[in-house]
Amino acid sequence: MPEQLWFTQFLNNLAAGPVTAFLRSLHIEPHHPQAPITNAFAMELLVFAFLILVFAILRTRLSVDSPSGLQHVFEGLQGFVEGQSHEIIGAHSEGYTPFLMALGLFILIGNLIGLIPGFESPTAAGVVPLGCAICAFFYYHWQGIKHSGLAYFKHFAGPMPVLAPLMIPIEIISHLARVMSLTIRLYANMFAGDMVTLAFFSLVPILLPVAFLSLHIFVSLLQAYIFVLLATVYLAGAVAEEH
Repeated sequence: MPEQLWFTQFLNNLAAGPVTAFLRSLHIEPHHPQAPITNAFAMELLVFAFLILVFAILRTRLSVDSPSGLQHVFEGLQGFVEGQSHEIIGAHSEGYTPFLMALGLFILIGNLIGLIPGFESPTAAGVVPLGCAICAFFYYHWQGIKHSGLAYFKHFAGPMPVLAPLMIPIEIISHLARVMSLTIRLYANMFAGDMVTLAFFSLVPILLPVAFLSLHIFVSLLQAYIFVLLATVYLAGAVAEEH
């Protein structure tokens, strides 16, 4: 049996049978049929549930006359993401703000949840940053196709038709490398941050770990920002009028 967090164990006790049956119906044999839900998936689910709860509470308390502190926080975040998108993408960037906000908040909360005793950051498991990177990859390509139609794929051939046989493989590899870059950057930083914090908590449980907790918070904020920034840059390239 793998080592399980208390929340993971709760989910496995509750739904191990149905989850294992579902995986087997997809011809996927779980490594541990009695505990098919991993810590990373359990933490992802918890982050998702937390964000839905926060959004639901915020939605019921929206006010123009007397906005709450929570509303101010989210309006500030939205204004920041929207302003950055406008600078990078251009005047038609407002439609991409919901995706960028959702992506950034999921990564940020996923990074920070590891600071709570009994939990761990799902972004410190490689599969979660990979999933976020794949979502960003398909999203910006889809938006490029929506914006330009099939003409979007012309930029893979480069500016000169004679160079197309050379440029197309290079462009494909370049776009696939973006997925790897986004994944490794987020995963490596969060995994290393968790390991360093855990090591110093084990060695010196008083005072010194506070500095590393502060560093972990800074890295969590920075990595969420960088991920959203790069996704915005890729979107800008996909929906540009001239590729």
